[in-house]
Amino acid sequence: MGDPIIIAQRTPYVLDMEAGTYYWCRCGRSKTQPFCDGSHTGTDISPIEVELKEKQKVAWCGCKHSKKPPFCDGTHSRLEP
Repeated sequence: MGDPIIIAQRTPYVLDMEAGTYYWCRCGRSKTQPFCDGSHTGTDISPIEVELKEKQKVAWCGCKHSKKPPFCDGTHSRLEP
């Protein structure tokens, strides 16, 4: 079994994003949520690279359990407390 994924928050991070490349934190340990700060080092978890082609509003998954990572799919509403 791999390293545990930490729930950073139980709601999405809804942000206005500029076009560019971003690294979404998949482990939940980053202090710069929803983006990676390298806190996964030493685990078997790595961030997901996302390239946005244009400026847009993004609902980044905060619970880290989305079935459509890195984007929120509502999974947080079905997680046990």
